[in-house]
Amino acid sequence: MKSIEAINLVFLFISLYFEVFLLIIYIKHKNELETESALLSDGSNLIYTTVIVPCFNEQKTVSKTIESLLDLDYPKDKLEILVVDDGSTDNTWDEMKKYEKNPQVRIYKKTNGGKHTVLNFGIEKANGEIIGCLDADSFVDKYALKNMMVYFMDTKTMAVTPSIKVYNPKNLLQRMQWSEYTLGILIAKLFSYADAILVVPGPFSMFRKDVFKMVGNYEKAHHTEDMEITLRLHQKNMQIKNSHKSYVYTTTPDTIKSLYKQRLRWNFGFIKNTIDYKEILFNKKHGNYGMLVLPFSLIMMFSTLLILFNAINLIIVYLYRLFVKISVVGIAFKPATVDMFFMNSGASLMIGLLLLLISFFLIITAVKISTGKITIKREIFYFMFLYGLISPIWVISAIYKALLSKQIKWR
Repeated sequence: MKSIEAINLVFLFISLYFEVFLLIIYIKHKNELETESALLSDGSNLIYTTVIVPCFNEQKTVSKTIESLLDLDYPKDKLEILVVDDGSTDNTWDEMKKYEKNPQVRIYKKTNGGKHTVLNFGIEKANGEIIGCLDADSFVDKYALKNMMVYFMDTKTMAVTPSIKVYNPKNLLQRMQWSEYTLGILIAKLFSYADAILVVPGPFSMFRKDVFKMVGNYEKAHHTEDMEITLRLHQKNMQIKNSHKSYVYTTTPDTIKSLYKQRLRWNFGFIKNTIDYKEILFNKKHGNYGMLVLPFSLIMMFSTLLILFNAINLIIVYLYRLFVKISVVGIAFKPATVDMFFMNSGASLMIGLLLLLISFFLIITAVKISTGKITIKREIFYFMFLYGLISPIWVISAIYKALLSKQIKWR
């Protein structure tokens, strides 16, 4: 039991260390973050941009995605939209054809090859100096692209990531994801300040076209091409920034089964790609990304196993003690009493409570950045106290499949 307690303390201390690291970044850049929130391009620095929309069986959503791009507050002569049907089997192509006469839109159809082949196809066709992608189940805020151009004014910036929001969460599962994505908005910004963006996400991240000449095009990359190309950028020590006021809205899974499939792919791809680029881990050459963010993200995945083990262990111990008590004294009903003297005040509990407190502060701060006001929503508590009960399902599965080199499918 002492060894288990020691392991718990190690993981709790690592988690606390990392949360304090985030807090320090936030405190250091708090004023800058508030000033940056007001930034908006005046139109003098806008660059010709290509947005690729990969489609596979997206007949219900592709029109909304294209319309959101056409509605961008961006000069029409500086924006082209390439919509690529990756061998859909539904009426996606018919929906796309509605835009074939629009001068901003070009539509293409190819045999199915996976998202990375669509992106590479689009890159070869693109005329823009800036190239990005928008999934056909997502749509963008009117000022998203214009806000990003502020960061490309720095010629060292090679990629800019957006802030991803959950669109219209309806059930408990989606509301938990709302908090997760909202917290992700703050964390991505803090990572940006630390030059340690964890991943350049697929929806509406923008790259200079020269990036693909320097590091190559997208690869299949265990079905997580966005994670792999992020690692390649960090391998070359390229600068990645986050535009926290560039909002992208995405529809999230609404069932455990669909969420499991998505997160299994994400976690499996993260593990496998990190193994492929293991030389980045704990490498001072790659700064905070190599020394802190990437290793910590990997450690936290494996700590999920410890959390699950602890939960199971507590249940077993409680049931065993209850069984022994009933066996000795029988079943006795009496009012429950609480004596503070007998409450567990060990180091694990204290650190755990401190972690919860800091996590709550970070989420509230993220809500303020995302919505412009401080709001304590029930979604926060769903995420803090329920999400951890289901996340081990796909994390454990991903670790198992990755360690045994099993393959997973996109769909």
